[in-house]
Amino acid sequence: MARTRPVRAAVQFNVPLIVWGENSQNEYGGPAAAAENNVLNRRWLEEFGGLLGMRVSDLIGQEGIEAKHLIHYTYPSDEELQRVGVTGLFLGHYLPWDGLSNTLIAQANGFHSYHKVVEGSMVNYENLDNHQTGIHDYFKFLKFGFGRATDGLEAVKRLDGLFPWEYLGKSLKDILRPLEMTEDEFIRVCDKFTNKKIFKRDVSGALLKDRDGNLTKLNHDNV
Repeated sequence: MARTRPVRAAVQFNVPLIVWGENSQNEYGGPAAAAENNVLNRRWLEEFGGLLGMRVSDLIGQEGIEAKHLIHYTYPSDEELQRVGVTGLFLGHYLPWDGLSNTLIAQANGFHSYHKVVEGSMVNYENLDNHQTGIHDYFKFLKFGFGRATDGLEAVKRLDGLFPWEYLGKSLKDILRPLEMTEDEFIRVCDKFTNKKIFKRDVSGALLKDRDGNLTKLNHDNV
């Protein structure tokens, strides 16, 4: 929704230029061939904007989802975009983009960072707008074996793959409440989608371990 609603608004109000911040494909990784891409369009959204090749329309008919439920997530048609001439550019392609530098500027103008390193991260100034980000990051670790702290080996051992019992001071139980899900149900979902090629259960069935036998980060009982 964060990537589609501004584009829909631009079409609705005849705004031809959208300036985004960083290109997250460059910030968090992607193919070298796309590193110089400076435009956010439908192709970028479907490949790098969280859909991973899916189409929003693929969700219609699943879990009772209808087309009307997906309006805010649906990118405008090519005809609508051409009529207005909408182009979305990444500011980070033209100016040096550095999260820490941007934070210092924001703090000088009233921004308050978190009082400690955000759970599963290496910094205290990113992803402060959504308590469910901790769940998102944990699933990334379960599926791919790396998370936000993977830039440094010591940070990986200390921070990556921590079970999200808490995020930004809110307990997992409270985070799951709007989803009508218990902690036990969440753990079962985690187990269902864990990438078994990089993790395996021990004989007790209570823990997950990586190929090196490290249980610390995936122990649902003791993290």
